[in-house]
Amino acid sequence: MRHHGEAISTPPAAGQPARSDRSDWATLRRLFPYIWHYKWRVIAALSFMVGAKVANVGVPLLLKRLVDAMTIKPGSAASLLVVPLGLLLAYGLLRLSTAVFNELRELVFAKATEGAARKISLEVFQHLHALSLRFHLERQTGGMTRDIERGTRGVHSLISMSLYSIVPTIIELVLVLSILGVKFDSGFVWITLAALVLYIGFTVTVTEWRTQFRKTMNELDSVAQSRAVDSLLNYETVKYFNNENFEAGRYDASLERYRKAAVKSQTTLSMLNSGQQCLIAVSLVAMLYRATNGVVQGHMTLGDLVMVNAFMIQLYIPLNFLGVIYREIKQSLTDVDKMFVLMEKEREVRDAPGAEPLLAADSTIRFENVSFAYEPARPILKNLSFEVPAGQTVAVVGPSGAGKSTLARLLYRFYDVQQGRITIGGQDIRDVTQASVRQAIGIVPQDTVLFNDTVEYNIAYGRPGASHAEVEAAARAARIHDFIAHTPKGYQTMVGERGLKLSGGEKQRVAIARTLLKNPPIVIFDEATSALDTANERAIQSELKSAARNKTTLVIAHRLSTVVDAHEILVLENGVVVERGTHDDLLERQGTYAQMWSLQKLEAEPVL
Repeated sequence: MRHHGEAISTPPAAGQPARSDRSDWATLRRLFPYIWHYKWRVIAALSFMVGAKVANVGVPLLLKRLVDAMTIKPGSAASLLVVPLGLLLAYGLLRLSTAVFNELRELVFAKATEGAARKISLEVFQHLHALSLRFHLERQTGGMTRDIERGTRGVHSLISMSLYSIVPTIIELVLVLSILGVKFDSGFVWITLAALVLYIGFTVTVTEWRTQFRKTMNELDSVAQSRAVDSLLNYETVKYFNNENFEAGRYDASLERYRKAAVKSQTTLSMLNSGQQCLIAVSLVAMLYRATNGVVQGHMTLGDLVMVNAFMIQLYIPLNFLGVIYREIKQSLTDVDKMFVLMEKEREVRDAPGAEPLLAADSTIRFENVSFAYEPARPILKNLSFEVPAGQTVAVVGPSGAGKSTLARLLYRFYDVQQGRITIGGQDIRDVTQASVRQAIGIVPQDTVLFNDTVEYNIAYGRPGASHAEVEAAARAARIHDFIAHTPKGYQTMVGERGLKLSGGEKQRVAIARTLLKNPPIVIFDEATSALDTANERAIQSELKSAARNKTTLVIAHRLSTVVDAHEILVLENGVVVERGTHDDLLERQGTYAQMWSLQKLEAEPVL
């Protein structure tokens, strides 16, 4: 059973960024500029809110007049018909005004709330794309996306809780205390204030204490759901080993732990509710006792008694939700802060101040005495130097872990070199904009990951905005058009998550078509055929040659059969070039390359 819409919040996933040391007030200050961007809407919403509360406070005042009007002397028939009827109409208008002002407040402020949430979410999204590859290799996607989702939801919650619950209650409290203090005596004000202080103190203290039980319950709920999902995802394995009863037992044990935690949480919730109602009852009795004495003594009317009672009820209705509101605000502040932590994550690779775009006149690539390590204790590249002349193809081969794929990552500026420099057309890529460097390079990677969209969308991703005719021309050049044309939906065929509905060869052809459509001056083939069998590899070689024609091409390969036509081949071992030359030159030397060639040729021969 949940109190006043009490929701079970999901506990943070492992691997999420830890909450910063920023205080709740600091988080609110960080959020404020996003809201204040819509300052006129904020001012209008606050005005409507004040209007709604003035109308709401006017209701008990009108009830007082209505009750007092009903105590007229017998025989005054005209007054009995006219005065209460006018007051009743006024009562209805006040109630309607309260509702209208509240709706106008929500209507006016909706744009500010949604606009702030949109702006923050977009900034986080753009910042995450600007962070280095290192961050994205270490992050947990599920936890990070939940941080963004919860943070966005937290913005909505903070605004709605403050603007629709806390601020209106404060406004109403000030108005009520002012009326009680002016119209009667300070005793009513002090009773109300004392009751409110006790009520708020009790609610906050108990809510803080019972948060541990809520947290335990949420964690156990998450564990139970995880086990259920894990078991269902592994349905076939459960059946293979006939372990249905075992899985049911594990799930039931999780449910039993959750049940015990839920009962404990409900017990503490009942304590909170009972304590709140006790404080409300005591304060109401005290206020009504004082008001009743006033009526008996003749300096208060029955209408005054009704008014005091109505004021107290109007004040305590929103306070009933204080426990939920307080916990939700604390949780929302935590969620928003986590999202701000993501936004403040430092970029490892930045554009230099005043960086200019890369000049595309010359696409010659040079690695000049480049040294690089992902971790200081494990160097990957050691004083590496080589050149890829404009319009030519240079291949880099070597065993796994030699540092081949690191070359592509450095060229794309996913990381910056620690020593030496990389130039394109004589320009150090650290001195030009990252966007212009990446615009000049196209890549066919080892593992082609496609978006869960249509074939056309994935090819057009090479140049967003390309026409269908241009997409089709790229597909023809990559020799995948016929396959697409024979599918029931053609270019509108969905490729599935990560492109899993396509075979390895089909995905590689989509990647080639995408690169051809981009038409960059520099092309990188990063182990582009290593995931394919020999037949598919041979079938795709001509498409790779077509993509590389008249372009500066860097081929990173494990299979030597893909690099025999390169203008120069570099053999990389432990981050150092141990041999370089053409395919024929390297075979004649009978060195490392020749040994690799012989070994791969032997592996390719059929076993009889």
